[in-house]
Parts: sequence; C-alpha cells; structure tokens
Amino acid sequence: MRYYTAIIHQEGASAYGLTFPDLPGCFAAADSWDAIPAAATEALDLWFEDQPDVAPMSLSVVRERKDVTDGLAAGGVLLLVPYIPADTAVERINVKLERGLLRAIDETAKGRGMTRSAFLASATRRELIGV
Repeated sequence: MRYYTAIIHQEGASAYGLTFPDLPGCFAAADSWDAIPAAATEALDLWFEDQPDVAPMSLSVVRERKDVTDGLAAGGVLLLVPYIPADTAVERINVKLERGLLRAIDETAKGRGMTRSAFLASATRRELIGV
C-alpha cells in the first residue's frame, strides 16, 4: 500500500478541494470532511487509469515544495491518503476464522447479494483505506 500526500483546502463555505503535489492534474472535491477519503481514493483510481506508475514523494520532500508551503500558508492542510494500486488478478488464499464470525460474514454477504470473497475484500479495503 502506498500513501500519497493531498493538500486539502476550502474557501468559505465551498466544498473541500484536494490536490496531490506528486501527481500533476490529480484533484478531487468533497462536500464534507467525512467525504474526503472516498473522493481522494476515486481521484487516485482515475489518475492511475491513464498515467504511468509514480512512487509517492516522501512527506519531507512534499513539505519543501513551494506550492505546498503556499497552500499551507493559505490555510490548507496535508493528509496522507492510502492507495492500493489496482491489480485485478485473483489469488486463492487459506484463512482461518471463528465459526460464529464466518456465519455472520456469510449471512451479511448473502443479504447484500455478495459472495464471501467479495464481502471480505470490501471489508478489508474499508478497514485499510477507509472507503
């Protein structure tokens, strides 16, 4: 998992704007603070669909950039955004779970029209990146 730094800014009562200093042209907007993780993840997913793989800059390097210091001076804040690069290859694994937990997973997955695997992947992604 990688972490990209976003600058979050807001002018007045407008939506929150997000830009990623190490990913030119990657930006997002969120109507509330709680919506920022989903907006950031979607922006990263869309950016990497058409762009080459870019390793994130370290936080210390990002903090030294003039555009970042200007953004922070204007009231922006930095946020490290976790990103899991897309890899659609499926891999079979063997996992041990408590029987009661497994029943709860299966019931919930069935109620949502999901497979056990899809439910576990979704729950894991939400735990790792908050989306």
